[in-house]
Amino acid sequence: MKKILIPLAQGFEEAEFIGIADVLKRASELSGDLEVLISSLDEELLVKGAHGINIKADYSLNDINVQALDGIVLAGGLNGMLNLKNSSAILNIIKQLHAQSKLIGAICASPIVLDAAGVLEGEFASYPGCERGLKGSRVNKAVCVNKNIITSAGPATAILFGLELAKQLCGDAIYEKLYHAMLVPLTK
Repeated sequence: MKKILIPLAQGFEEAEFIGIADVLKRASELSGDLEVLISSLDEELLVKGAHGINIKADYSLNDINVQALDGIVLAGGLNGMLNLKNSSAILNIIKQLHAQSKLIGAICASPIVLDAAGVLEGEFASYPGCERGLKGSRVNKAVCVNKNIITSAGPATAILFGLELAKQLCGDAIYEKLYHAMLVPLTK
C-alpha cells in the first residue's frame, strides 16, 4: 500500500488542505492501495488554519515512519508555509523522498519550502509573487508536473492538484473516475 504524508502546520490554508486531503481520501477508497497520513508537526494534534478553522491531525510527525512513505504533499498558507520551512524534520523528509525520486507536492506558497530543502528546480506553479528568489521558474498554470515534483497555484486549484496527485499515486483509471464523479467537467 502506498503512503502519502500531508503535514499540517499552524496557519495552513484550509481550502487547499481540504481539497487535497478530500481527493486523496476518495482515491484511497476507490483504489484500496493508498493510505493518506495527516500529521501535525508536534504532539498537539489540533492545528489551527489561516482562517481560524481547526483540523485534528491523525498523527504527530514523530509517529510517521518516513522510510515507508511514497510521498509528501504540502498545503500552503503564508504562516503554514513558514512553519513547514522552519521544520528541520519536514526539510529532511523532503530531501530523503527526493533522493529516491518519490512524489513531492506543494501548493500556493509551499514551493518555498521545496526551495529551502534544495529540491526545487525547473518549472513550478505557485501563488503569484511567491516565486521571488527561488531557484527555477514559475509558470502560470493551475498544476505543474516536473518529474517527481508536482506544484499548484493556490486555493482555487486545490481539487485539480489533488486529482493530479491521485493520478500519479493511483493511476489514470482512478483519476478519470474522480474527475467525472467530482464534476470537474462542469468547471470548464
